Amino acid sequence: MSTQLQAGPTVGAKAGYGAVAGLVGGAVFGMLMAMMDMLPMVGMLVGVENAGVGFLVHLANSAVIGVIFGLLAGGFADRIAPILGAGLVYGMIWWVIGALIAMPLWLSVTADPEMSNMVFVVESDQWMSLMGHMIFGLVAALVLFGFSRRIVRG
Repeated sequence: MSTQLQAGPTVGAKAGYGAVAGLVGGAVFGMLMAMMDMLPMVGMLVGVENAGVGFLVHLANSAVIGVIFGLLAGGFADRIAPILGAGLVYGMIWWVIGALIAMPLWLSVTADPEMSNMVFVVESDQWMSLMGHMIFGLVAALVLFGFSRRIVRG
């Protein structure tokens, strides 16, 4: 009787899959942001109030956040319920870190000093942002799940 061990993805593969997952999730979230005219504000993070620049900044952030997700969740990406749950929670965590803390603080440096008063302020725009971050997490999780299914099939 022989026992076969199936090796999981390497750290590099998990990071790469995460980057792709983050870009796909970021693209979906970015389309929602475009419909809500939020991308120029994202561009202001680098001092340029422009939707195109905002989308590029958003995708760069999404790729990095996706790499982290791939490294954290890549080990169980082959199970749909856990990876979707992790994606949902991960999106919510980044809503707090990004939308409620980092973005207002960074914008207070690059665009408007009054933005520092927006840390942990939750109004209608922030609730929409929460929805977008949750969608990002779910889409990124589905992409990671897809990669894991591809690996299993060979």
